[in-house]
Amino acid sequence: MGKMALFDFVMDFGNSSREQVVPMTVFVAILCLCLVIGHLLEENRWVNESITAIIIGCISGTIILFISKGKSSHILRFNEEVFFIYLLPPIIFNAGFQVKKKQFFHNFLTIMSFGVIGVFISSSIITAGSWWLFPKLNFDGLSVRDYLGIGAIFSSTDTVLQKLDVDRFNGWSAVHIFLDFLYLFSTSTALGVAAGLLTSYILKGLYFGRHSSVREISLMLLMAYLSYMLAELFSLSGILTVFFSGILMSHYAWHNVTDSSRITTRHAFEAMSFIAETFIFLYVGMDALDIEKWKMSKQSVWTSMGIYGTVLILIAVGRAAFVFPLSALSNFMNRNATRAPSISFEHQIVIWWAGLMRGAVSIALAFKQFTYSGVAVDPVHAVMVTTTIIVVLFSTLVFGFLTKPLINYLLPHHDHTRRSIDREPTISKDRLPLLSFEESATTNLLRAKDSLSMLFERPVYTIHSYWRRFDDTYMRPIFGGARRNESSGSG
Repeated sequence: MGKMALFDFVMDFGNSSREQVVPMTVFVAILCLCLVIGHLLEENRWVNESITAIIIGCISGTIILFISKGKSSHILRFNEEVFFIYLLPPIIFNAGFQVKKKQFFHNFLTIMSFGVIGVFISSSIITAGSWWLFPKLNFDGLSVRDYLGIGAIFSSTDTVLQKLDVDRFNGWSAVHIFLDFLYLFSTSTALGVAAGLLTSYILKGLYFGRHSSVREISLMLLMAYLSYMLAELFSLSGILTVFFSGILMSHYAWHNVTDSSRITTRHAFEAMSFIAETFIFLYVGMDALDIEKWKMSKQSVWTSMGIYGTVLILIAVGRAAFVFPLSALSNFMNRNATRAPSISFEHQIVIWWAGLMRGAVSIALAFKQFTYSGVAVDPVHAVMVTTTIIVVLFSTLVFGFLTKPLINYLLPHHDHTRRSIDREPTISKDRLPLLSFEESATTNLLRAKDSLSMLFERPVYTIHSYWRRFDDTYMRPIFGGARRNESSGSG
C-alpha cells in the first residue's frame, strides 16, 4: 500500500507540474513571437513595443477564448504579488540605471516637482472628481479608501499613495495624507540612495573584478533587489527605492567595475526590463477578454461608457493641472540661466500628452485594490477592474499611436534641441565657491552673500553647480565614478 501511495503521489505531482509547464511554454512561445513581430515593426512610426504586445495579447486571448468555447481567455492567472515582487523591480531599476544622468541632475528640481507635487495634484483631482461624478452616473458603492485608490491608480506609476493611512480620514485628512506622502517619498528615496552608495563603496573598496566580473554584476543586481524588498518590508515605496538605487549605481558603481562588466550590465539590465515589460503588456491584452469580470459587472453599456470617459477626462485634467503651472514655475526659476532651459509650450504639450498613457502598474494596483487573488467578488469592484483595463488599453493604443506623430509635428528639430541641452554649463570656481575653513570668516561671509544672491537670481543653475562641485570634491573620491573630464561626455 505504501508503494502504491508513493506512486500515486509521484504521478499526481507530475501531472500538476505538466499542467503548469504547458501554459507557461505556450506563453513564452507567444512572447518570442511578440519580439519577432516587434522587430519587424521597428521602423513603423506609429507602433511601439507595448502596442505590439497588447495587440498580440488580444489576438491570443481571442484564439484561447475560441478554443475554450468561451470559458477563459487566459493561459496564466494574474497574480499582483508576482508582478510587484518579480516583474516590476527590473523594469524600474533599469529605468533608473539607464537614465541620462546629466539631464536628470540638471533638471532635478523640475523632475521632483513633477514627481511629488504633480502626482499629489493629479491624484487629488481624480479622487475628488470621481467622488463627485460617479454617483451622478448611478455608480455607487465605493468607499473612501476605494476613491483614494482610484486617484493613485490613475494618477501615478507608483504605489506611494496606496500605502497612505486613510483610516485617519477627518477634517485634517488632507494635511495627514500630504505629510504621509512626503514621509514615504523621502524615506523611500533615502533607502534607495543608501543602497546605491553602499554598493558603490563595496565595489570600489573590494574591486571584485580582480577575480570575477560575474560577482560585480551579481552584487549590483542583488543589492538593487534587496533595496526593493526592504522598502516593501517597511511599507515604503519599492518603486522609488529601486529607481534611485539604479540612478546611484549608474552614477558611481558602474565606474567601479571592469570594462566588460560595464557593457554586460547595460545590456543585461535592459534585456531583463524589456522581457518583463513585454510579458506584462502581453498579459494585459489577454486579460481584456476575461469573460468572468465582464459578466460580473452589472452596469449598463451607457453607464460603463460614462465611467470610462469620466476617468479619461479626469486623467487629462489632472495631468494638465500640474504640467503647465509647474512648467511655468520651472521656466521662472531658470529665467537667468546661461543655457536655454525653458520648457516651451510645445514641449509642455508633449509632456502632458505622453503622460496620459497608463500601463501595467495601473493594472496591478487595480487588482491589488479591488480583487482577492485576482478575482473580483463585488460587482462594483469588478467594474473598477474592467475600467482600469479599458483605460490602459485605450490610452496605450490611442495615445501611444499618436505620440510619435505629435512629437514629429510639434518638435521637428527635437534632436538639435536635445544636443543643445546636453551641453554642460561651465561652472566657475570664482563665482560659485564652496566655503573654506582655511580662509577668514569675513571672506566666507562675502562669498556666502554672493552665492545667496546668485541662488535667488538663478536657483536651479546655482544648486546644480554646487552639487557638481560637491560631487567631484567629496562623493566621487569615496564612492567612485568618472571624474569631471570623463563625465562631461557621458549621458
